[in-house]
Amino acid sequence: MMHQPKIFAPHPVVAAESQRNGGVSPAPYHSLNLGINTEDAPEHIGQNRQRFFRALGWPDGAFCYSYQVHGREVLVATAPGAHHGYDAIITKEPGLLIGVTIADCTPVLVFDPKQRAAAAIHAGWQGTAARIVTHTLNRMQEAFRTNPADCLAYVGTCITQPHYEVDERVASRLPEAHLKPGAKPGKWMADLKGANLAQLLAAGIPEAHIEVSPFCTWADNDHYFSHRRNEGKTGRMLAVIGIQNKSS
Repeated sequence: MMHQPKIFAPHPVVAAESQRNGGVSPAPYHSLNLGINTEDAPEHIGQNRQRFFRALGWPDGAFCYSYQVHGREVLVATAPGAHHGYDAIITKEPGLLIGVTIADCTPVLVFDPKQRAAAAIHAGWQGTAARIVTHTLNRMQEAFRTNPADCLAYVGTCITQPHYEVDERVASRLPEAHLKPGAKPGKWMADLKGANLAQLLAAGIPEAHIEVSPFCTWADNDHYFSHRRNEGKTGRMLAVIGIQNKSS
C-alpha cells in the first residue's frame, strides 16, 4: 500500500508515498487510486484515501492538498483543506499532513528538524525546469528560517531516465547534465530524479541527508501508476509528510 522513506525515521515526522495496491477502485484505476482529478468514482477515491490515512496512522480530516497545475507556486499551509494552483506545500503545523499527487512526476519531501517544518513538492518536467525545489526551499527560508544544511529530503518514485523520452522543446528547458540522446533524432531521455537531486544539493542539503527512491513508475507498474505507460487512463499516488504532535 505504501513505501516509507527511511531518511526521516528517527524524527517526529510521518512520510510516505502510496502504491497502487490495496484499494477499491476498478480498472483502469486499480486499485488504490488517490487522485481526485481522475474519472474514477469519488466514493472510491474517498474510501481509498481513508484506507491510506488509516494505514499511515493519521486522522482522515487532517490533510492539506492542492489541484496541481505544473507551476511553481508554494502554499504555506496552516490548516486542512483543498486548494488550487499550488505544486508545493510547506508547513510548520504539527498534526497537519501535506501532500502532492503523482503518476510519473517526481515527488520531493523535505523535513527541517531544527525549525520543525516540512514540504511536499510536485516536480514534473515543467516544475523541474522552473526549479520548483529551489523555489520551495527559498520559501521555507523566508517563512520558517530554514537552513537547508539542516534539512532531510526524499526524492520519490517517478518515471526514470530509461523510460522518459522527451522532444527538443522539453529538452531545451531541462539541464543538459540530466539528458541523454534518445533512440531517434530530436528525442532525449530526461532524468527527473537526477535534476531534482541536483537542486537539493545546490541549495545546500548535504548528500548524506538525501534519500532517492530506487523505484520507477514505468518499470514498476505493478506497484505504481504511470500516466505515460498507461496512456493517461490510470490512477494517482500521494506523496505525503506530516509533523507529529509533540504529545504523539
